[in-house]
Amino acid sequence: MADKKTGKTVTVEQIASPIRRPRDQRATLAGLGLNKIGRRRTLADTPQVRGMIDKVQHMVRVIDETV
Repeated sequence: MADKKTGKTVTVEQIASPIRRPRDQRATLAGLGLNKIGRRRTLADTPQVRGMIDKVQHMVRVIDETV
């Protein structure tokens, strides 16, 4: 699901559980396609995705940024 214009992608991995976290943070993880510790997703590197990563930065790790 890379951005069609630039082709930039970012791979994120879930490293923490959403248990006892606010509902909006759990929804953000679901929006990123993450629902279990250790899951990885490669997403388009857009400002919207970066904002979602920033919101749950304590529960995810950026693995790879491809140009």
